[in-house]
Amino acid sequence: MKSYRAAAIQMTSVPDLEKNLVQAEELIELAVRQGAELVSLPENFSFLGEEQEKIAQAEAIALHSEKFLKTMAQRFQVTILGGGFPVPCDEGKVYNTALLIDPSGIELARYQKVHLFDVNLPDGNTYRESSTVMAGTHLPQVCPCKELGNLGLSVCYDVRFPELYRYLSQMGAEVLFVPAAFTAYTGKDHWQVLLQARAIENTCYVIAPAQTGRHYATRQSHGHAMIVDPWGVILADAGDKPGVAIAEINPTRLEQVRRQMPSLQHRVFF
Repeated sequence: MKSYRAAAIQMTSVPDLEKNLVQAEELIELAVRQGAELVSLPENFSFLGEEQEKIAQAEAIALHSEKFLKTMAQRFQVTILGGGFPVPCDEGKVYNTALLIDPSGIELARYQKVHLFDVNLPDGNTYRESSTVMAGTHLPQVCPCKELGNLGLSVCYDVRFPELYRYLSQMGAEVLFVPAAFTAYTGKDHWQVLLQARAIENTCYVIAPAQTGRHYATRQSHGHAMIVDPWGVILADAGDKPGVAIAEINPTRLEQVRRQMPSLQHRVFF
C-alpha cells in the first residue's frame, strides 16, 4: 500500500439517469484533476427518485451505471466505487448494488446491500426500502489492492451495524467505504459520529461519499461527504453542496494508529 489521494464525491442526484451521469462525470474529472487515484460515488448516484419509478427503469439504470463506471475508470485511469444502484432480481425487486472497478475497467468487487432502511422517522417521513429492494445475503468482501490497500465495502444504513465493520477489519480491511444517501433528519445527529466510530473502533480510514440537498418533493439528504482517518480525525468534509472531499490515505498513519492503539489485537469476543 502506498500513500495516495482519495475522493468522496457528493451529488444531488435526481430522477433523471442522463443528468446524474453528466454530474457524476464532471465531479470525477474534478477529483482526478486534484490528484485522486481512488474515487467513490454515493449511493443512488445514477438515479434518485420515487421507488416505483426506479423499478420501472431499473434495467436501464443498471446497464448504464455499470457501463459508466467502467468507462470512467478507464478514461481517467483510476479505481472507482459506484456506491449503489439498482440491479434487477427476482420478484420484481432490485439489489442495491455497490461496484468497485479498477483502472482497466475490470470489476474488483460487487456488494448487494444487506441492511435495508425500513424506518418511521419523527419528522413524519416513512421509508420502506424493502418494498422494492431485495436484501443481499452475503457479507461484503475485502478487496486487496496492492497500491490502495485492503478495501472494505458497505452501503449507507449498514453504518449502524458495527458487527459488519468488525467482520471487515477481521478480514484485513484498511479502508472502509460508506457510500450513502443519508436523510437530512438522521444525518444532522448521526452521520458524522457513526463514521468516526467505525473509523476509531476498527482503526481504519473511512471514505464516505454522500448525497446532498433535495432530490424530489419528499426526499432530502444530509450531505457532508467525508474522509475520516483511523484516529477519527475528519480529513475532508464536502459540506452541503455538490462537490468533492479529498484527502490523503497514508499507510504510515495507519500503522502509527494501530501501533499506538492496538485494540484489534485485544479483542476478547468476536
